[in-house]
Amino acid sequence: MSARKVEQETTVRHPRETPDLFGHRDAETALLNAYRSGRIPHAWLIGGAQGIGKATLAYRMARFVLTHPNPLSPVVQRADTLAVDPTDPVARQVTNGAHGGLLVLERSLNDRGVMRTVITVDETRETISFFGSTAAVDGWRVCIVDTVDELNPNAANALLKILEEPPQRSLFLLVSHSPARALPTILSRCRKLPLRPLATEGVIRAAAQAANMMADDPALAEAAEAAEGSVSRAVTLLGGDALKLQQRTAALLATLPHVDPRELHALGDALGGSDRVALAAFVDGIDRWIGEKLRAGDANANLPRLARLAEVWEKIIRAARDTESYNLERKPLVFSVFGMLAEATR
Repeated sequence: MSARKVEQETTVRHPRETPDLFGHRDAETALLNAYRSGRIPHAWLIGGAQGIGKATLAYRMARFVLTHPNPLSPVVQRADTLAVDPTDPVARQVTNGAHGGLLVLERSLNDRGVMRTVITVDETRETISFFGSTAAVDGWRVCIVDTVDELNPNAANALLKILEEPPQRSLFLLVSHSPARALPTILSRCRKLPLRPLATEGVIRAAAQAANMMADDPALAEAAEAAEGSVSRAVTLLGGDALKLQQRTAALLATLPHVDPRELHALGDALGGSDRVALAAFVDGIDRWIGEKLRAGDANANLPRLARLAEVWEKIIRAARDTESYNLERKPLVFSVFGMLAEATR
């Protein structure tokens, strides 16, 4: 299968539809051991880079708990992993988003059918009725927040209130790409479970499954090498044009704060009018570059410049979400992003 064909046909499965977990055995074992101890913390913050399996792990844990509600049962005590037979009725309900004991908070469509840029407070308040209900389902109630980073301030405070007084047999699995940016009061009520980027071999295996490709496909190996441990990034880069676009973005970033406007025009044209794969590759390239700059900061670094970069990062993410949600022109986004970065790096 060619890279071009992959780009056109691949549909990445939602984490709730992904039964397999690649890597992260230590994190999976930590969740399993905590559960079968009978004293599992009620809230976990699963943190790490985007696309490495955090939400997949959260759904895997939810599936296991809802399938085996007694942590002291023999089957739980003997378990080596959180794997559940995909044909199990409970597992199928979770996969279909139809289990009464699972609530998922994630960005949703607004009244106009456009994807919201944040998780709203009204959606977060659903946790009150969800955890207060006893009629829907007996046993555990699990809430997955995917992601905490996308809660608006009022939604974050609404979530905090129920985390402060958790109901019995409740489990919160909070996913975050940037745990350090979450509310300190939310962090203080969660057990931290950091995940590391996958090894290249793990990326290849997971991306091969997602893209329905052979694991020895050269295009897959090239994308995995450039993905820095992220499966979603590898799938995005499986299209040859997406990989080239990200390389062009990296080349322009290297020239900051001075950028040739002609190159920006060319990059804007390459993004096209509505190609989500191209937009994702562009934003991912920016995200990686800023992340590297922030991680490289130390006591001798220019702290005001790092602070400006962090502020610009948030603005870029919001602008990119708006561009995708409202299907806006890509070229103005390119000029806006590089304008902000040029100002922040001077």
